[in-house]
Amino acid sequence: MSNRFSEVRQRQLRILEALLFASSEPLSLAQIAPYLSVGADLPALLEELRRHYSLRGVNLVRRGDRWAFRTAEDLEFLLRREEEETRPLSRAALETLAIIAYHQPSTRAEIEEVRGVATGKGTLDLLMEAGWVRMRGRRRTPGRPVTYGTTDAFLDHFGLEGLGDLPGLEELKGAGLLSSRLPSTLQIPLPFSGELREDEDPLAPGDAGEAADELDRD
Repeated sequence: MSNRFSEVRQRQLRILEALLFASSEPLSLAQIAPYLSVGADLPALLEELRRHYSLRGVNLVRRGDRWAFRTAEDLEFLLRREEEETRPLSRAALETLAIIAYHQPSTRAEIEEVRGVATGKGTLDLLMEAGWVRMRGRRRTPGRPVTYGTTDAFLDHFGLEGLGDLPGLEELKGAGLLSSRLPSTLQIPLPFSGELREDEDPLAPGDAGEAADELDRD
């Protein structure tokens, strides 16, 4: 019986390994589960695979509630190649991204209140096109403004398991990445599930287009 159990577990680990290697994007438990036998202890399998790869050239990492293989951090410099030059984020985009990350879910008005200046349509468009910010829902307040939050792609790009791994704001300001005018009331968030809060409603069909139209009119 123990040999049979071992064989089944090894097959599950191999399937899990193959799925993660083949995927170009991090996978959630819900995406992986259909490929494994009923009753498979997926969290335990992932942890076992993570330990197995912990000292190898690629590591199994968690990004929010998703998992992926990524180059080991100490070897990333070996794989850098000449890349197409991309326009760096503006100060406005960096500050907007930071406010959303640390204060999400945030409305555009809340972002502007923290920054003390208006947020242009192009800034939010740029962050959404990069896949780092998404429209989450609508706040249950007059006007029902759209709320914004970060994505798993944001975590993956910046090498974070969860929002609790974000650096302190003082570190970002000291590195010159954020303006010193941003208030100290911004706090490092607890790991964020992405679920809607009690003061939010889900986006209805067509809401995303309406929200984009609202930005266009500003």
